[in-house]
Amino acid sequence: MCLIFFGIALLSNAYVVKQEIPEALIAQETIKKDRAPLDIREYQDLSEKYEGSDFIYERSTANSGWWTRFKQWLSDFFSSLFDFQSDAQASDFTDIVLKIFYVVIFLLVVFFIVKAIINKEGNWVFGKSSDKSIIPVSDIENNIYATDFKTIIAEAEANGNFRLAIRFYYLWLLKQLAEMELIDYDVEKTNSDYHNEITSEVTKKEFSYTSYLYNYIWYGEFAIDQIQFNKAKHAFSKLLNSLGA
Repeated sequence: MCLIFFGIALLSNAYVVKQEIPEALIAQETIKKDRAPLDIREYQDLSEKYEGSDFIYERSTANSGWWTRFKQWLSDFFSSLFDFQSDAQASDFTDIVLKIFYVVIFLLVVFFIVKAIINKEGNWVFGKSSDKSIIPVSDIENNIYATDFKTIIAEAEANGNFRLAIRFYYLWLLKQLAEMELIDYDVEKTNSDYHNEITSEVTKKEFSYTSYLYNYIWYGEFAIDQIQFNKAKHAFSKLLNSLGA
């Protein structure tokens, strides 16, 4: 009897396995498959796109020149001084600082060159002459009453400094007008101020002409020859003689 029951059990298990296999296969056949076409992407050469300083992750200065090593040292210094998020930001900041430094050095060089030219030649770069470097006219303006204008005019004429001689003639004229109390002399005053102070119409007319000559020759910085100087000198001498100089 035991054998009969054992045989029946084996047949039952075999039947169950046989019934389950097709169900597993059916379940396997129901798995979904994605049969959509693939979108194949193509990339160009990415080396040009990612060649900036932001994409440099390794640095090597062992074989670099002294200037490169100096910039790297400066970049590291700024990186430790400020809170930069990357070495690229520190490098960009270093480049900006160096450019500002170059500009400052250039401006200083230009400044000292121009200053040296002015001090040595008494001229601006664009050719403006300054006879004041020969004789300190500013000192004479402040001390016209103590100045011997005949002597310094003769000296300027002897050196061929006709513009400077006309300048001295004009200051001499102001001195004479002030001593006669026809004007109130002040370094800050203009020709127009003095012209308005003169009450004599004759003197005012002659002063107006000599002021025109002075402005044209001195402030206009026109080179004059001996003949032109003699004409201007005659006008100043005539007015000075009429004032008793």
